[in-house]
Amino acid sequence: MSSTLQNILLKYTTKPGKTTAITLSYQLFGKPLHEAPIVMINHALTGNSNVTGKGGWWNPIVGPNKVIDTNVFTVLAFNIPGNGFDQVPSNLIENYKDFTASDIAKIFAIALDQLKITQLYAVIGGSVGGGLAWELAALKPNLIEHLVPIASDWKSTDWLIANCYIQEQILNNSSQPLVDARMHAMSLYRTPESFKAKFDRILQKDENVFAVESWLNYHGNVLNDRFQLAAYKMMNQVLKTIDITQDSGNFIEVASKIKSNIHIVTINSDLFFKAKENWDTYVDLKAHKDTVLISEIQSIHGHDAFLMEYEQLQAILETIFKPQEVY
Repeated sequence: MSSTLQNILLKYTTKPGKTTAITLSYQLFGKPLHEAPIVMINHALTGNSNVTGKGGWWNPIVGPNKVIDTNVFTVLAFNIPGNGFDQVPSNLIENYKDFTASDIAKIFAIALDQLKITQLYAVIGGSVGGGLAWELAALKPNLIEHLVPIASDWKSTDWLIANCYIQEQILNNSSQPLVDARMHAMSLYRTPESFKAKFDRILQKDENVFAVESWLNYHGNVLNDRFQLAAYKMMNQVLKTIDITQDSGNFIEVASKIKSNIHIVTINSDLFFKAKENWDTYVDLKAHKDTVLISEIQSIHGHDAFLMEYEQLQAILETIFKPQEVY
């Protein structure tokens, strides 16, 4: 089911005026390009373009006869530049501070032009991937029929910026930067209630550590084995800089120009992208735009619920990806 990793080569000039050669890798799944409606999926911070098939991180959602049905749609997934998925060291981006989320959306837009894609049935993404979905919609307000940001927002809040800054400090100063940064991040991706339900202060006597400590060590070491430091710094920078109003006025001015049907999916217990921020977005935008909806996943598991509460997520997405007119 997994497709071959393909590349688009381009040169991109950032706002500070630095030109960087970009190798943008991507994968296609399902129907051949230009023969079916196209769904673009944006990955989260340590994710990649391999959304379905062997090793696919979103297999419960994407695939044959799944909610995003590869018998019906063409699925396109770009790798955020510099995420290291192609295993080519020269494609990592060391000057990560020159880039923002807006730059990544512009790079995606250039690639879509090169692929001769002028219309997307949907753009969907979780976490930073949802932020990039917002950024692309603001940049190309007529491009996307359905905009589906999940566990995300149109901007990085002060809370999120603060935690990204802590992540950056860990990445730049720790003796084991990937391990320590991942452990800190995992505590934000879940909730105290989720930890209690999973661990309940269990002490692993053979290791003389609490189960929660062992779990954090595991996730830190797993990421250290599969990810690269430069990639983490770049992804963290993208997460920190989401802001569709950066060059264009206030949120309502920008968002009301987006022609998409906007389906916000929030999580009641998310400590990273707070549900209240999403509800405020919905209320503010609904006064100016009819085609905006919001759904809320109920979970104790916090931000990671979009990768855990699949039954709820499927029920929400079915209204978008299984309407009669798609078939």
